[in-house]
Amino acid sequence: MNEVSEKVLISQLVDNAEGAFECFVQQYQHLVFNTSLNFLAIKEDAEEITQDVFVEVYKSIGSFKGESTLKTWVYRIAITKCLEFLRKAKRKKRFAFMVSIGNIGENSDEPKTLDHPGVLAENHERTEILYQQINRLPDNQRIAFTLYNMDGISYKEISQTMDLSVSSVESMIFRAKKNLRKKLFNYYKKT
Repeated sequence: MNEVSEKVLISQLVDNAEGAFECFVQQYQHLVFNTSLNFLAIKEDAEEITQDVFVEVYKSIGSFKGESTLKTWVYRIAITKCLEFLRKAKRKKRFAFMVSIGNIGENSDEPKTLDHPGVLAENHERTEILYQQINRLPDNQRIAFTLYNMDGISYKEISQTMDLSVSSVESMIFRAKKNLRKKLFNYYKKT
């Protein structure tokens, strides 16, 4: 999307012009869904987050200052929603664990498994382990690694999305790879 058409779309969104939001959704739905899926690895969760992102954009487009591109702003919202979702899931998991220890109640929630359409059946277990290890990375490393390796975004775009220098992004991705190698080596060493 060029700068002029982006400014026009933003203006139309702010003015609540007919068809503007539908046009926006059509242009960004794959980006938001794929980013969410790469963070969450569960199709239904990614669909839920995608809806949440578009609701957030609809409610807050008036506060978009134009300090970044619309794409970068949407990425930030999507990443924030994914991280909030993952944090809530961790809290629920911890609570369910505490409940099961205290025999207070029965935990009826089945653990969710990887449901990423890009994963072949024979690579399913390896990919699930990889996603588990990626999710254990510190947030900044996980974001940079996921955006670069799974979404194919350039260091420059990641730096804009994360509001960091390009060298910081390079460093985070390097550390994420190093941490993943160590974690995966230790995992496979045990098996």
